[in-house]
Amino acid sequence: MAVSLFPRGGTEFFDCFERHAAKILEAAHALKAMLEDPKDSKAQAAHIKSIEHEGDQITHDAIAMLHKTFITPIDRSDIHVLASRLDDILDLIDSTAERIWLYELTTTEPEVLSLAAVLIHAVAEVQKAMTQLRNLKDRQSIIQTCMEINRYENEGDQIIRRAVARVFREETNAIRVMKLKEIFDYLEDAIDRCEDVANVLEGVALEYA
Repeated sequence: MAVSLFPRGGTEFFDCFERHAAKILEAAHALKAMLEDPKDSKAQAAHIKSIEHEGDQITHDAIAMLHKTFITPIDRSDIHVLASRLDDILDLIDSTAERIWLYELTTTEPEVLSLAAVLIHAVAEVQKAMTQLRNLKDRQSIIQTCMEINRYENEGDQIIRRAVARVFREETNAIRVMKLKEIFDYLEDAIDRCEDVANVLEGVALEYA
């Protein structure tokens, strides 16, 4: 297979990032809907799993293209890390949905819904940043978006601290505490991966502006 010297204008990697971010946002909204009304958690988890599979294919396409492209629009390592972190976010959303189904959770703690909302906001900013990546000359816009993602990550941390403290203080069923703690952890990790994306993007913006 021939190796291309130029990435046909460099847009294909950006296309992959934007498509992947859109899938993550779709999954985040589906997860919040599932948490709000887990009436058919098996089907809801299966729907999110199907979105995750689509995201996996996008990641595969991006990595395959990376191996076939000699000159890339941004550093090769940055492309690889971005693709991996986007994949991580979607994997963690899928894992959250799967646990809700497997643990047969029929009621949701208010902090879980708050975390899901923060995740949606953070992912929406990630999607925005992916579109801004096409215009690296506008460094300030990218950095501003990254700051917003960091703000949501801090908001998520605050919710987690309050939630864990309250659950351990008020919940008497130890098994339920363990289940809820795992759900909290998956959501927190998903938001943290959004911050990882922001950190990479900020470095790219500073390097290429």
